[in-house]
This record gives sequence, structure tokens and C-alpha cells, in this order.
Amino acid sequence: MPRPAPHIADPARAPRRPMTALGIAFRAVVFVAALIAATWLTHLVREALDLMETPGGEIYRDRMVLVATAAFIALLAVPFVPGVEIGVTMLAVFGASIAPLVYAATVAALMLAFAIGRLVPPAAVVRALEFIGLRRAAARFEAAAAAPAEARLTQLLDGNAPGLLRAATRFRYLGLMIALNLPGNALIGGGGGISMIAGMSGLFRPLPFLITVLVAVAPVPLAIMLFGA
Repeated sequence: MPRPAPHIADPARAPRRPMTALGIAFRAVVFVAALIAATWLTHLVREALDLMETPGGEIYRDRMVLVATAAFIALLAVPFVPGVEIGVTMLAVFGASIAPLVYAATVAALMLAFAIGRLVPPAAVVRALEFIGLRRAAARFEAAAAAPAEARLTQLLDGNAPGLLRAATRFRYLGLMIALNLPGNALIGGGGGISMIAGMSGLFRPLPFLITVLVAVAPVPLAIMLFGA
């Protein structure tokens, strides 16, 4: 009787060795260094805007507004980077005249982050989570990403799911609006991180997301336009 062929494990599915403490520390340093660099760039733009208030600074006004707006959109879209500070500084320096531009740039930045979240392949997110040592989160994300968005939504709204999770899913656009205006939301990724996660989740449609953002970010620029700086 022939002997059965030995089972050969698929290398691609073989469990990976646990990451060492040194490996986790290195990845954490890389991640923090990137955030520090982006935050430093934010402060550079803010300092350049502050110089606009000095004598002769108005000569470079148009050029600086263009650079600051581009930096504002790019940095606000990056999770955990306080890019919103650029918009606040622009409002402080230029007053009500710049409020419509800051409003439009804020909406553009959050939509950019949302689009990136929708376009990033799930495998890239899994690799990024594994890179920083979050293997359990990577496995959960990979399992969720394999299911269609409708199935994920049904599962979250199922009676077996925790009540708070069901409510957060059912009223997710209202929750998004609150999260974007929550003081200290930089701790959960800031506007860019929240929008990117919304895009990755597949639970938010582009048009309702845009309408939510248009309403959520309107109060401050609108108040400045109505009542001045």
C-alpha cells in the first residue's frame, strides 16, 4: 500500500515569527519620526505665515497664500499631523477674506484623505499594520476587508452586535460629524485620519460623506465670514 505524500505547508500561509522588541521599537521610531517631520513642516508654514504681519511681508502675500493652502491640504490629510493649525493661522493673519479659501481647502483635504482610504489596497493596510507590530489588528482588518461592504454593514447592525456599535453604525454620518469637531481629535488621527479610516471601512458613500464634511467644517469659517476675525 503506497504511503501518503507528506503534507507540505504553504510558505505564504505559514505563521510568521513574532516580532522582536527591537523590531517593534525600530518601527515605532520610524513612525514617530515621520510624524515629527510632518509636524515640523506644519510649524514652518505657520512661522512663514506669521511673518506676513511684519513690515514688508505683504509683498509675498499671494505666493505665501498659495504655498500655505497647498501645504494645508496635504498635511491635514495626513493622520495625526496637526495640519489644521495652518488653517487657523491663515484665518488669524488674513481674517474674514481668507475664510472661504480655508473652508474649501479643509473640505478638499478631508475628501483627499477619504479617497486615499478608499483606494489603498487592503493588503497594503495589512502590511502597514504588521510593520508597526499590530498583527492582531492586521488579521482582523484582513478578515473584514474580505467581506463585501454590505455584509460588513449587516454584521454591524445585527442584533448580536453590541448596542453602542449598532447605534454608531446606524448613525455613522452623525458620528462622523461629531468626531470631526471633537476637541482633541488629533489623538484619534485628526480630520485626515478619521476621513481615511471612513474611506477604508467601505461603510461611507462619497456623496453623503461630502455633504457631511461640508456641514461639519462650516461653523468656524462661517462665523468668521459673518462676524469678522
